[in-house]
Amino acid sequence: MRTNPVNNPFVKANRKMKRVVFLQLSVLFFLAARLTAQTNLFVAIDGSAPFTSVQSAIMSVPSGCLENPVVIHIAPGTYKELIYIQREKRFFKLIGENPTNTILTFNLYAGMTNLDGKPIGTFKTPSTTIDADDFTAENVTFENSAGPVGQALAIRVDGDRASFCNCRFLGWQDTVLLNRGRQYFKNCYIAGHVDFIFGAATAWFEKCEIRALRDGYLTAASTPVDQPFGFVFSKCNITGDTDVKTFLGRPWRIYASTIYLNCEMSGAVRPEGWNDWKKPEAHVTVRYAEYNSTGAGASPTNRPDWTKQLGKNEAEKITVKKVLGGVDGWSPNAGG
Repeated sequence: MRTNPVNNPFVKANRKMKRVVFLQLSVLFFLAARLTAQTNLFVAIDGSAPFTSVQSAIMSVPSGCLENPVVIHIAPGTYKELIYIQREKRFFKLIGENPTNTILTFNLYAGMTNLDGKPIGTFKTPSTTIDADDFTAENVTFENSAGPVGQALAIRVDGDRASFCNCRFLGWQDTVLLNRGRQYFKNCYIAGHVDFIFGAATAWFEKCEIRALRDGYLTAASTPVDQPFGFVFSKCNITGDTDVKTFLGRPWRIYASTIYLNCEMSGAVRPEGWNDWKKPEAHVTVRYAEYNSTGAGASPTNRPDWTKQLGKNEAEKITVKKVLGGVDGWSPNAGG
């Protein structure tokens, strides 16, 4: 007597196993697709794209979608808006056509008063705030257009592993606040006149132009004592407007770390190079160093004795990997 295959327990078990395997594979393929999927959003101020503001595109993505990169393509235009990428929105990328025609700007400054009649203060002035990790920007200008009215941030970065390629940062005092985390800048232009690159983060600047618009200070690092590196400028070009004189840095906090490697320094850089911000105690704590500075502003014999001229072997040990790698081995790539 032949057994009906429908009622055969071995056939049933085999079919059940196949269904389980199929479901497991489906889940795996679904998860893999989610891990590799990319959300592309398009912004144009003239209304030719689904979004007319960058912030509306950011807000359209639910918080907590951490596995999918979100790429926001920004058409040429000047976008006057406050931009905020919150902590829960990782892997966001802003891409413009060209930094000269894709401008994100606002004009808050520290002396402005709130509803209680009190100044809003420096840290509430950023035109753009990056609070999330794994942020990238290419071909975009970040600007604070308030002008010479005191502290006015173009951008504040609190996220870790942020990369900027071919971007401009325009402001006067306190243009770029790198508050915490690690950041990488490549082929960027940063302009200001007082402490316009400042904060406690670790950041590497590769082949950037750092331009002083008035007499002042390029950097004001507040590096924590237990953090080996603060700001490192590699193969950068230090320039200035006509008759401007600037310092390479001064210590916002006394363990400030700032290093210039193979940088071209125009005559805008003062012969003494560094300033102690009237903090004599910083002479034994700051970590200010240069290697192979060239140009009219390179004046190693005139630098203070509490700063250091590195030897070749010392300088060669200061690499992107060593400075930014951290415990997770981050290897930044800001668009090439």
